[in-house]
Amino acid sequence: MPAVPGPPADQPPAAGHLPPDQFDRWYGGWDPLTPNDIGKFMAGFDRPWWIIGGWSIEVYTGVRRDHEDMDISILSSDAEAFRRFLGDRWTPWNVDEGWFRPYDDRFREIRPDSQLWVRRDARSRWVLDVPLTPDTDGWWTNKRNRSHTEDLDDVTWVAPDGLRYARPEVTLMFKAAQVRAKDRRDAEVLLPLLDDRARTWLRDTMRRIDPDHPWAALP
Repeated sequence: MPAVPGPPADQPPAAGHLPPDQFDRWYGGWDPLTPNDIGKFMAGFDRPWWIIGGWSIEVYTGVRRDHEDMDISILSSDAEAFRRFLGDRWTPWNVDEGWFRPYDDRFREIRPDSQLWVRRDARSRWVLDVPLTPDTDGWWTNKRNRSHTEDLDDVTWVAPDGLRYARPEVTLMFKAAQVRAKDRRDAEVLLPLLDDRARTWLRDTMRRIDPDHPWAALP
């Protein structure tokens, strides 16, 4: 008797990224929050959170750029608190490699380096992307190098708008692959603006992650 095939892989080898129009068709489009309304959205959440990604670049540089979504991060140990905070007002989904599933009472186990997408309900557009940050006893932990931990205050800063953002060198570290054109543009704008402390942090961190990367030789 032939063996019964098992379930398909989470991300089959032939699967590629969907173009934006097809992604919207299957998963739904975005109507993302902005720095003007994220503070109100998160009001009452009593755990650390900070803005990452493209908005953390624009706020630091003052240079306008396009934004496909709003990205914030929280410590992975606070994911359950965030789920309870959203309550019945919003529906979070866990996004992990090649699949989505609801993040509710049925599926509470999630990986600490996965992410959450948030929308009102199945008929609504996504408003928030929350990549989780692994933590070690409350310390920020670099998902690219789990031995690298820091106090959260040392890898974030509070901008004049009163919101907390990832420090620019940290955002660049996560964009180091430079695969997307927008990541290369961000680096071109941001690298010349980094002070000595930020350049040293980026250089030393890249030496631990990818010693052959050009940023590992920053002056």
